[in-house]
Amino acid sequence: MDSLVIEHGEVKDKMLAQKDALRPFPKTRRTMKALLLRVKGFLFRVGDDWYFLFALGVIMALISFTMDFTVSKLLNAQRWLLQELGDNSLLRYLSWVVYPIALVSFSTGFAQSITPHSGGSGIPELKTILTGVILEEYLTIKNFGAKVVGLTCTLAAGSTMFLGKVGPFVHLSSMIAAYLGRMRTSVTGEYANKSKEYEMLVAAAAVGVSTVFGAPISGVLFSVEVMSSHFAVRNYWRGFFAATCGAFMFRLLAVFNSEQETISAIFKTNFKISFPFDLPETFFYMILGVICGTISCAYLFCQRWLLGYVRRNPFTTKIMANDKPIYSALLALLMATITFPNFLGQYMASQLTMKELLVSLFDNRTWWTLSQNMTSPSPAGVDPNNLWMEWANPQITIFGTLAFFLVMKFWMFTLATTLPLPAGYFMPVFIYGAAIGRLVGETVAYIFPDGITSDGVVNPIIPGGYALAGAAAYSGAVTHTLSTALLAFEATGQIAHILPVIFSVLIANAIAQKFQPSFYDGTIIVKKLPYLPRIRSRQINSYKMKTKEFMKTGIEVLPRDASFDNVLQVITSSDDAEFPVVDNTEDRVLVGTVKRNHLIGFLETHESTQQPRSQQDKGLSDGCIDPVTFQLSSWTSLHEAHHLFVLLNLQQAFVTEYGKIVGCVTRKEMRKAIENLANAK
Repeated sequence: MDSLVIEHGEVKDKMLAQKDALRPFPKTRRTMKALLLRVKGFLFRVGDDWYFLFALGVIMALISFTMDFTVSKLLNAQRWLLQELGDNSLLRYLSWVVYPIALVSFSTGFAQSITPHSGGSGIPELKTILTGVILEEYLTIKNFGAKVVGLTCTLAAGSTMFLGKVGPFVHLSSMIAAYLGRMRTSVTGEYANKSKEYEMLVAAAAVGVSTVFGAPISGVLFSVEVMSSHFAVRNYWRGFFAATCGAFMFRLLAVFNSEQETISAIFKTNFKISFPFDLPETFFYMILGVICGTISCAYLFCQRWLLGYVRRNPFTTKIMANDKPIYSALLALLMATITFPNFLGQYMASQLTMKELLVSLFDNRTWWTLSQNMTSPSPAGVDPNNLWMEWANPQITIFGTLAFFLVMKFWMFTLATTLPLPAGYFMPVFIYGAAIGRLVGETVAYIFPDGITSDGVVNPIIPGGYALAGAAAYSGAVTHTLSTALLAFEATGQIAHILPVIFSVLIANAIAQKFQPSFYDGTIIVKKLPYLPRIRSRQINSYKMKTKEFMKTGIEVLPRDASFDNVLQVITSSDDAEFPVVDNTEDRVLVGTVKRNHLIGFLETHESTQQPRSQQDKGLSDGCIDPVTFQLSSWTSLHEAHHLFVLLNLQQAFVTEYGKIVGCVTRKEMRKAIENLANAK
């Protein structure tokens, strides 16, 4: 029998050799195959991260450009329809109202039907994930598809809904990064690395910002400020490389599509470079920072209160639970009616798109002077070369339209943040800040029509510079970031106003951080996500409160020689994922931890008192006991414990006294202690 097997094997080898001999150049093919394997090994030794980060940037740039192209075509179709309807007010109103209602309702219904986690921006949830908390469904491909389609419809509704795309793009980029990470694991054959996943997600946040504004440097800094409380400098290159690839590809696609002649800033400005501002104007820029910081505090309070009220109110709770598209349709009807160009929309430049709003506000000319010299009536349609004319209304002045825009958009945007659809909130905040700055700039230009005289030289006021500073200051105050100053420079290609803009951003941030949590932290608070709140500097009692004052006591422990009955009792009395193991129940000296699944395996392989005594005495094997790499002392302060939890992304830590376990601290106890301090204050 063995000889037959050997003979069969020899025949098979001969057939394979003959088959291989029939192929041309067998030696060359073997050499090429070996060479390709060596190249593959060399490339992955150099660093496979480069390829996946490059792919992440290119993919997100393609998605961003495709989405912008689609939204632009849809908005142009709506604008064409309004022009074709002429002076028929009823038909114009119906087309103006039905269009956003249909898109917003479809966006809500489609996204929510696929996954309920597709609504909002996704940044608060992503911040929570980066702290080590596992949130199911937030980084799945199913959620990616729902968010892409829903966000496209939301943006196509135009400035009527006053929503953006930055937040969702950060979320989309993170989903692509998570998918590429799983692909990388399967290609390289390595085990999943939590540290590597964290680095990819932070880099993905930078790509999301850079592929919206074409701003790689500020995209990295913004992601660091918003997404992570602690950032390793060694990860900078990942964010910069991926963000640069994404921003370059995004701008290159605009050139290929003949939208631009060459790679340039997205929001072009024509500020005077030789003398952009005079030194006395710094005082007005500081006042602008105070105004932006004060208004941001009011907005953050109102937005957080309204978001919580919608979740508490019985009527809205019932609609949001069963008929979310109806809720979105009702809000769209209200906003579309108010922004109708023949109604109140004529006083708030409602015919301009989100991009046109920002470009018009950055205009370097003084609108008050232009409106005084305007002889011809405003055109029926939008003039791309004179966008400022949409702000000029014969019934009220330029100051009136800007003030009316600010008052109306304040509550309309606050209301829009409660919509259960994929939407971003950074771009509307950026535009709103630009409008604040524009109003201040026009006011200064009105007070000093001939400019400010300094050393005998008269220099005119540039209101567009104030709009630039207002956009950076207000958006920075709302998000508690400073990188918005650099974002404004990269997006406009204008850096001449760097000092006054930074002054405004710093002052606005100081006011906002003193009195209100950021927009994303406020959303985390309302949604009750498992995220540790910040300990504000004024809560000095956090240094005085010790761990023993807020730790959880009476925790279940297992001795090293635990029997079947001991393990069964602990498993059934608690649903914790991890249990402390002590030397013995009398001394309670902590020696390690054991995971719940290991205990379940122990119960499956052991029996109760029916086993021989010798088998029972073996207890837990050392293989299933993990060493304790970190523990708190009962005298550790709340401030120190909070810092360690955030730095190490801990979910829980055991508390010991001289090696003896006395309690446990989880994020729940720490969050409750911080809230008690804040409420007492």
